[in-house]
Amino acid sequence: MPDSPLFTAAAIAVIVLAVAVVVGVGLKVIRSFRDLGTDAERATYNTLHAASRAGQHLRAGLHPAGAAKASKQLRALLGCDALAITDTDAVLAWDGAAEELRPSLMRLAEEVLTTGRTVVVAVGYPSAAKPDHGNHDFSAVIAPIRAGSRVVGSVAALAPAAGAGLVRATSEVADWIAAQLELAELESSRTLLMEAEVRALRAQISPHFIYNSLNAIASFINTDPARARELVVEFADFTRYSFRRHGDFTTVAEELRCIDRYLLLERARFGERVQVSLRIAPEVLSTVIPFLSLQPLVENAVRHGLEAKEGPGHITICANDSGAFAEVTIEDDGVGMDPEHLRSVLAGHTDGVHVGLRNVDARLRQVYGDEHGLIIDTAPGEGTMITMRVPKSQPGHDA
Repeated sequence: MPDSPLFTAAAIAVIVLAVAVVVGVGLKVIRSFRDLGTDAERATYNTLHAASRAGQHLRAGLHPAGAAKASKQLRALLGCDALAITDTDAVLAWDGAAEELRPSLMRLAEEVLTTGRTVVVAVGYPSAAKPDHGNHDFSAVIAPIRAGSRVVGSVAALAPAAGAGLVRATSEVADWIAAQLELAELESSRTLLMEAEVRALRAQISPHFIYNSLNAIASFINTDPARARELVVEFADFTRYSFRRHGDFTTVAEELRCIDRYLLLERARFGERVQVSLRIAPEVLSTVIPFLSLQPLVENAVRHGLEAKEGPGHITICANDSGAFAEVTIEDDGVGMDPEHLRSVLAGHTDGVHVGLRNVDARLRQVYGDEHGLIIDTAPGEGTMITMRVPKSQPGHDA
């Protein structure tokens, strides 16, 4: 029966157990917070956490969407009533009270944007616009955001009174935002550098390979028209891939298809002098790699390894699964090179030769770190073996 003593006792027991669980969880949360250490350590943690979250929103540059999200975290850091972020033309974000004062901020920030000096100004409501719900006039600390020698924006912190602490803290926040913008510029420069290096590779392909390929195709027009047509199609596919305008990354499978077309065209010129072996593990075919990172290595083997060798030469291309990495090796039995000369080439001290090697090595280091640069084993008369190791899992890199 619902009102029996046994039922009542059971209900009380359930309630007591539930209270115990809630109290236990609460104590655990309190203990976890206390584990952070002293009040100063907890304050440091909160400050760094807020700065980290704000920084994520500024890595794309000084834009309204990112500034609006970052301003919430930065206002909490400063403990002010309102915080605004501007560029040189407009208010990008306003968080907190007194948004009615937003239209007047750019006029107040004009001196800061012109001189690059922090100012403290009184911000008052026009008498007709002054709200009747307890708001009052503010002091605004406005600090410049600099990019090098240029002022690119400002930070304004509004509070009933602006003491020396708020002035210093607002200036530090402005400098911190400037640092985040510099990181954004570095990331943008890195992307532009990679694009420039790919363009350099394309420029390397065009004068040598295209000229030689067209000559080889022309030589078959009269003697073997069907072969000439086949080579024209392969040439068109190769150049379409090499000069595509989208994407910094591709897959091992796509790059191998490009290499196949390249070697078909080179064999039309060299005939049986160029022999090729492939050993490819299927599981690495979908691995993402930087665009035009394998084809230049094969071209280097043909142009600098086999072309100067008497008689036939052999190129072996292997792609293996190596745990968390895909490992690709390109080996030729050509003339090889002096290791000291190779070091000079990779360091950028020798112009005009082995552009592809230096370019691919630099891009791999930029994308994956210095430990993922090319590994090259060579000596005069001993051929060359080039090894490239890239992670099989690459979040953020799409082919």
